[in-house]
Amino acid sequence: MLKRFLTVTTALAVAAPSFALAQMTEIGPGEGQVNIVAWPGYIERGETDAKFDWVTKFEEASGCKVNVKTANTSDEMVALMNEGGFDLVTASGDASLRLVAGKRVQPVNIDLIPSWSAIDDRLKEAPWHTVGGVHYGVPYQWGPNVLMYNTEVFKEPPTSWNVVFEKMDLPDGKSNEGRVQAYDGPIHVADAAQYLMAHKPELGITSPYELNEDQYKAALDLLRQQRELVGRYWHDAFIQMDDFKNEGVVASGSWPFQVNLLKAEGLPIASTIPAEGATGWADTTMMHVDAANPNCSYMWMEHTLASNLQSDLSVWFGANPVVPAACTDGRGMQTAEGCTANGLDDFDKIRFWTTPVANCAQGEAACVPYYRWVSDYIGVIGGR
Repeated sequence: MLKRFLTVTTALAVAAPSFALAQMTEIGPGEGQVNIVAWPGYIERGETDAKFDWVTKFEEASGCKVNVKTANTSDEMVALMNEGGFDLVTASGDASLRLVAGKRVQPVNIDLIPSWSAIDDRLKEAPWHTVGGVHYGVPYQWGPNVLMYNTEVFKEPPTSWNVVFEKMDLPDGKSNEGRVQAYDGPIHVADAAQYLMAHKPELGITSPYELNEDQYKAALDLLRQQRELVGRYWHDAFIQMDDFKNEGVVASGSWPFQVNLLKAEGLPIASTIPAEGATGWADTTMMHVDAANPNCSYMWMEHTLASNLQSDLSVWFGANPVVPAACTDGRGMQTAEGCTANGLDDFDKIRFWTTPVANCAQGEAACVPYYRWVSDYIGVIGGR
C-alpha cells in the first residue's frame, strides 16, 4: 500500500497535469447504480438515525442504487481510487490533487450541474479541486479538525493544543500520558506544524503544508514527543468514540461527527478550536476517470447540492454546507445559528488540508514532499 501512495504522491512533484480528458456533454438514462467512496457519516440512509436519510428518495427518483464504501483516511481513498471499481469519491484536499495528478479523476462539466450557481463563492474555484481553470469535482462539505475533550476532566474548554502535544497534568490532577490520541494519518504532521507556528515562531513556518527541512524536523520531533503520550492513534471514527466512552481517553483531535454522536448519547463531551487555530477539510465529490456509471454519478452530484441535503448533513456531521442557503431557507434541519456554531464565519481561519509538494512558496524543491510525510510518520508511530 505504501508503494501505491509513493507512486501517486511523486507525481505531485511535477507541474499540474497537462492531459485534457473529454467532459460529458449530456446526461443520459441512469445505469442503475453508483458506487461511492466516502468518509464515515457522509452518506446516510437512515440506518444510524432515521431522521438522517438523503439516499432513499434519490434512489426512488433516479433508479440509481447508491453503494457506499467508507474510508477512514485520505490515503485509503487514494488507494481505493487507484484500484478502480468506484464512480465517485468524497475527497479532502490532501487527496484531491493527488487524484488529479495521478489522472484518477475526470473533469466535471459544471453546465450539467444546475445547482452549481448555489455553491458558496469561496468554494467554486477552490484550488483543491480546480486546476488550470478546470473543475475536477463538486464541493460537498467543509469544517475544522476540532479538539474533542471530556467535560468532566476539563471544566473549561482547553485553550491550547498543548494538552495533546506536551506532557502535563490535566485539570483532574492526573497525567495526560495514555489519555490522549492523535490522528493515524500523515497529514497530522500539519497539526504539529500549526502548533509550532504559534509556539516556535523563530522557525518561520508560514503554512503547515509547506515545510523546509528544518521546519519539518521540528514537526517530527514534536510528534515523537507526542508519541510518548498517545494511548492509541485513531483513524476509525467509531473506534475513537468507543475509546472516549470506555478506554479513558479524554482529549484528541477529532471531527465534529464524533462529537455530535457522543453528545447525542448524553456523554460528557464537547469540542473547541484552541488559540493556535485548526487545520480543516473541504471535501469534493470527484468522478473516477473510468467511472462505469457516469449518468448516475452526475445525478448524485446534483442531488448533493440540494439545500435540504446540505442542511441535514451539516447538522448530522457538524460541518458547514457548501450551499449557504441551507443555513437559512428552512428546507432542512439547520439554522443560521447552527451554521455559525459550526464555524461558517471561520473559513479564513482554517488551514485546509492540501497535499504537500516539493516546489512551494519557499522555492523550487524547497519543501518536503508528501511521500516523505508518509514514510516518516509511519516511523514516528512505530517509535522511530
